[in-house]
Amino acid sequence: MAAPFFSTPFQPYVYQSPQDAVTPFQILGGEAQIVQIMLKPQEKVIAKPGSMCFMSGSIEMENTYVPENEVGMWQWLFGKSITSIALRNNGPNDGFLGIAAPSLARVLPIDLAMFGGVLLCQPDAFLCSINDVKVNNTVDQRPRNVVTGVEGFLRQKLTGQGLAFILAGGSVVQKNLEVGEVLAVDISCIAALTSSIDVQIKYNGPIRRAVFGGDNLVTAILTGPGIVFIQSLPFHRFSQRIARAVTSPNMRENPKFFVQIAIFFFLAYVVIVSSLILTDV
Repeated sequence: MAAPFFSTPFQPYVYQSPQDAVTPFQILGGEAQIVQIMLKPQEKVIAKPGSMCFMSGSIEMENTYVPENEVGMWQWLFGKSITSIALRNNGPNDGFLGIAAPSLARVLPIDLAMFGGVLLCQPDAFLCSINDVKVNNTVDQRPRNVVTGVEGFLRQKLTGQGLAFILAGGSVVQKNLEVGEVLAVDISCIAALTSSIDVQIKYNGPIRRAVFGGDNLVTAILTGPGIVFIQSLPFHRFSQRIARAVTSPNMRENPKFFVQIAIFFFLAYVVIVSSLILTDV
């Protein structure tokens, strides 16, 4: 008989804050990952609403409002949450909690102190944080970098000296760009990048094609120095594939569908014309 398996707090990673405080954590799973964090008494984690998966009995959770200077008009206009959750260990002993990714995403631990205290991320990339981390929604003010859709120009800006956990879809590649080094990336595949990277938007075809949709039509030209995290499967691309798989086969496998639509509009036209003629008579 196999011995029972218990998922106990185990930690191969250690984060040391600028105040020399040590916080162990572990990233569990391959896809739709969970970050498990060990908390000493009175330590706390700030997380996005709905991300808590499990926690020990000594952890208490409360909803908090984001400070006004961190919300901004864009966050309100595009339906972003103006609340977060604070999870604090109020017990006398160490506790633990699990924060889960809301989709098939990987969790990336980012020590902002190693990135100059600033990191620009894709929308809704922030999952949770330890110590000094502030989250702001920002836009690229340059008109040439404004692309269609909220995902194109609304970004999250993480600032501070603490540890942040962000989300990226599929496999993640880190590219370290030297001074003047250029890298072309599909704009939706950029999970995060440092503020030192210069970003130029390039349309691979007429702008009308980008307006009405299409794959790989908008490319970001990145110029170093800096670091960029590239994701292979952005969430919106994944959701589009699911939507197409659900709706498109019915149309492709049923050639009579288009004939039926044509007959419907023809009959509607006949009925309307007939009613007009009879009305005149």
